[in-house]
Amino acid sequence: MNFETKPIDGSAALDTAFLERAWRSLNRVRRFDERVIELFNEGLVKGTAHSCVGQEAIAVGACAALEREDYIVSHHRGHGHCLAKGADLDGMMAELLGRDTGYCRGLGGSMHIADLELGILGANGVVGAGIGLGTGAALSAKIRRSGQVCLVFFGDGAANEGIFHEALNMASLWKLPVIYLCENNQFGLSTAMSESTAIDRIAKRAAGYSMPGETIDGNDVGAVHEATRRAVARARAGEGPSLIEALTWRWGDHSMRANLPRYRSAEDEDAWRARNDPLARVRRLLEERQVRPEALAAAVAEEDAAIERAVEAAKVAPEPTIDILDDAVAAPARLEGASEPGPKARSARTISYVEAIREAIDQAMEEDERVFVIGEDVGKIGGIFGCTRGLLDKFGPERLRDAPISENAIANAAVGAAITGLRPIAEVQIFDFVTLMMDAIVNQAAKFRFMLGGKPRVPLVIRGPQGGGIRLGAQHSQSLETWFTHIPGLVVLAPSTPYDAKGLLMAAIRDDNPVVFLEHKLLYVQGMGTVPAEPYAIPIGKAEIKREGRHATLVATMAMVMPALAAARELSREGIEVEVIDPRSLAPLDLDTIVASVRKTNRLVVAHEGWTRHGFGAEIAAAVTEAAFDHLDAPVARVGMRATPMPYNDTLERAVIPSQADIVAALRRVLYREEA
Repeated sequence: MNFETKPIDGSAALDTAFLERAWRSLNRVRRFDERVIELFNEGLVKGTAHSCVGQEAIAVGACAALEREDYIVSHHRGHGHCLAKGADLDGMMAELLGRDTGYCRGLGGSMHIADLELGILGANGVVGAGIGLGTGAALSAKIRRSGQVCLVFFGDGAANEGIFHEALNMASLWKLPVIYLCENNQFGLSTAMSESTAIDRIAKRAAGYSMPGETIDGNDVGAVHEATRRAVARARAGEGPSLIEALTWRWGDHSMRANLPRYRSAEDEDAWRARNDPLARVRRLLEERQVRPEALAAAVAEEDAAIERAVEAAKVAPEPTIDILDDAVAAPARLEGASEPGPKARSARTISYVEAIREAIDQAMEEDERVFVIGEDVGKIGGIFGCTRGLLDKFGPERLRDAPISENAIANAAVGAAITGLRPIAEVQIFDFVTLMMDAIVNQAAKFRFMLGGKPRVPLVIRGPQGGGIRLGAQHSQSLETWFTHIPGLVVLAPSTPYDAKGLLMAAIRDDNPVVFLEHKLLYVQGMGTVPAEPYAIPIGKAEIKREGRHATLVATMAMVMPALAAARELSREGIEVEVIDPRSLAPLDLDTIVASVRKTNRLVVAHEGWTRHGFGAEIAAAVTEAAFDHLDAPVARVGMRATPMPYNDTLERAVIPSQADIVAALRRVLYREEA
């Protein structure tokens, strides 16, 4: 992209004191990254890092327009953003060297530095992810009426990600206090913007989302500051988001590890360095204003000395030990109020599974003003299955928030809101659509605490209906629990009764970790049970023995619990007593209860609706075999769905979903070693 350099009117309009501060900050950013390159070449910075040399004016000019309490969200080329927002040199350098004294205790590295106390919500290794998280932070600020704004830095390549469009649309609809600042260095890795983007200016896309958009000289610290200042003022006034495109040029390769064939001409590189060096431009202005060269040199020397002290401190700092890993994955359980009053409690009455879900959300929102619901059609109609019906009238549209059909934006906004003080409940209208949310759940929510050294909490619930049995076909009927139980950092809950649904959802909302909360659609239709009216929370990670027995253990989840109990009753007529266990919590899993039962019965069957192949039953079978092999008198049997997508035809759907008869047959195999 050709860009004729404009006169530096933006910087010329600034007072000398501002320019002197900018000079120091610009040098801190540049000298830091230059030193990091040296350390990488020495083998002290591992993996890779991404230098922002050449782009310093954007970080410095934009962050100067913010208050300390305002948020920024960065990207993989984010050292400058952190430093410009006030991050500590020692903590940053120690993190880059993988030391325990680093911002993230050596668990995040270059692409994940954050300081939540300074409003630095972290860099990100996923292109464009920060756009969604920053939108969520702005939503949080709006709901809390805190007066904060969020500044989202992203590159030109990220403007082609779906989250860019979904987030800008959501922010504009809700007039969120967010500024989207595109650092257009004109190349996404090695691909020129002209070869990847069907528009010549990213800022033109603002018109599609009814927000201001402008393209500025990103190497003019004054122009960046002025554009950001206007956008911040607009956001604080409740007028909504803005899009700023700052044209710039990175001097180095995509990353310090990259060794790519030349993809930019030497002439272009030389021209940009010569004409558009942000530091040289500010220095010229200061010299024109009679600031002594010795003073400018002294500022540079002071920054160099501070950086070198940080390097030396990092070199001798201890490395993290393996002992920190587990605590970094998940926040401690919040057990206050977690108790099981029992279905015979004084206030108990019979209600449906849907009513139990709704009551838990209602009571949680009443108990804690930080709780809000975001999803498609959750407000006016209360969700397509009625789980939030009537709550809009009670809590209003700020807390029962009808979102666009933008699963990716919903999930990312929920994560951003969770890390900035709220407790969102994000509804997935049909759980198959969670595929559109996977980055937010797996790469962001599940890893956020860990990547930031075990400091943050991510109190988030992703809930919705999964499973088959009501003739909705292949894309509305899947059981996907195994995807999430495989991911460290996620809590996965799967209640089978209205009592468990209310108690576990209350526990999930109170928990400080991201929770995937699975509600089976068939239970919406069939589930009735005795549930106390008062709020209660079932401790996460505690299984329930639904029926005691001594001849075989049957572990069943969600909609399989009812046929499992029916199978146990059927066999009891033959004098066979089957112990039925509902894990309720799939991750963490109460393996102790299951193993204790197997040691008593010596046989195990696992029944779940998901596919048998690589399914949740395989994990239980393996874990029990490892823990109680000598107690097993027969191989563990698994009952699950045939390895096909869900058919629409009702006869075929019944044929592929496990039935009571399938469970009975599996029990007979382990009891009598019958052939399948």
